[in-house]
Amino acid sequence: MLTVHPPGAISKCLGYLGYNTLHDASPCKITNLSHGVPSKKWLCRSHDSISPDDEYRSSRNIAISLFRRYRNVIDRGGGDNLKEFISAGVNAYALGCTDDGLRKELTAMKESGVKIEAMQSYGGGTSLKSKIFSEEVDECILWLSIIFITILCTPQPTIVRWSSTPPVSDEILVQWKGFCALIANAYFIRGMAWLPVKTLQLEQMAVVGRAEEPSVVASRMRLVFSTLEVVSPQWPRV
Repeated sequence: MLTVHPPGAISKCLGYLGYNTLHDASPCKITNLSHGVPSKKWLCRSHDSISPDDEYRSSRNIAISLFRRYRNVIDRGGGDNLKEFISAGVNAYALGCTDDGLRKELTAMKESGVKIEAMQSYGGGTSLKSKIFSEEVDECILWLSIIFITILCTPQPTIVRWSSTPPVSDEILVQWKGFCALIANAYFIRGMAWLPVKTLQLEQMAVVGRAEEPSVVASRMRLVFSTLEVVSPQWPRV
């Protein structure tokens, strides 16, 4: 069973937010129940090297946690590293984060010259710190947006979201909901774990007028299927 950090884990910081529970079970549909969600900053102690207990106690810490895991996938490959990124993204969704809010956190750190410490390997040792680059922020947040949209494309309420604020912007939703829905339908209805890359390229062409390279499209597809396996496993694990 997927573990999602409960609101109590960040109650010291978010007690004044008054979030409402929201999950629309209809595929790829977002309902904004309220326009009165407070926009106050999550005020907590935060830094670029955070303990597991502090990972979800501020929007900045959540952004750092996601970014470190994103870099871990890029540097060390997918598999378990990708599942860790997805799990962190699912927690961010449940806690009411938005792609735009986390983008702003990473952008602010980039502009201030903050260096992010890499995740330690299993052997331990000293971790290097490096600056954040705009291209990394864009790709990390795109991955996160795809995870959020994939959750919205599940036919059952798999993850409870503690905010009525839509997790992704309308622009990103329009761009990627068809892509994610095609994969979700294949997964839930036809029991598939892969789709022809060409099918997804045609979807991209229809929506934005261009298609990404086959290898990039395949990696996006893997992200969606892996997210579905995390939030709504369909087959017993061997």
